Amino acid sequence: MSTRSNPSLAALADLLHHRWAVPVLATLHRERGAKFVTLASCLGVSRDSLRRTLAALTDQGLVRRNPGYGHPMRPEYVLTGRGAALGPRCDRLMQTVLRRGVADVCLRKWPLPVLLSIEGGAFRFSEIEAEVAGASPRAVALAVKELEAAGLIDREILGGYPPRTAYRVTAAARPLIDPLCELSRSLG
Repeated sequence: MSTRSNPSLAALADLLHHRWAVPVLATLHRERGAKFVTLASCLGVSRDSLRRTLAALTDQGLVRRNPGYGHPMRPEYVLTGRGAALGPRCDRLMQTVLRRGVADVCLRKWPLPVLLSIEGGAFRFSEIEAEVAGASPRAVALAVKELEAAGLIDREILGGYPPRTAYRVTAAARPLIDPLCELSRSLG
């Protein structure tokens, strides 16, 4: 594993900066667009959080307001071409995260990029930190702690002096890896 940062991990962290980005993209994909009120109700998100998330996704070129909106049956927000490419991947990831019951951990900014870096071969804390550019040491430490508490990674103390710590992806995290890699590759 190289100690250079992975650009697809940075792009994944940018997408996950807003907790509701992946659920919004998944819902817009599944429903072929949606109204603001429908999104807020379906996802159980506050209006302010949804407004910020939609603004960020619009700025990233993934979502746009529907130019034909106005008819009661037409959606207010739809995916752009780039968003439509990510939609099925976000939906697959969301289904896996919900099935596993780890949405609280996985829909934050840093845990999924950290999980992907560990899967890619970054076993030591310093390697993870180098791989996930833009994350502070505290953010990486919190992500590692949350992933370990959720049973998605294991922490192993290696012998020697001074003792070293290594992290490994658990069997419980394996179902997340494929949809996560798919989404990350499509972003990078």
